[in-house]
Amino acid sequence: MDGDTFWLGRMKVRLADIDTPEITDAKCASERQRGEAARDRLLALLNSREWELVLDGKDRYRRALGRLVSGNADAGAILVREGFARPYGGHRRPWC
Repeated sequence: MDGDTFWLGRMKVRLADIDTPEITDAKCASERQRGEAARDRLLALLNSREWELVLDGKDRYRRALGRLVSGNADAGAILVREGFARPYGGHRRPWC
């Protein structure tokens, strides 16, 4: 699990349209620390309420792509708004 990917049972899910810093493949210590903070925030969000997973196909790594929504809340949008993620426009930008 990281800030934009989690497991739901046996399905690996990537949150659509956001990017968070890497943990395992971080390019610098700052990216790893920010990635861990994003992961921790996503975990807190997942445990804070009941979410609906709205699937939208698969990514190039064959992970399910989806959004987590609860009422008017969108977990990806919350992560972006709080500075743990940024919008994903089709290619990664460096975090270091």
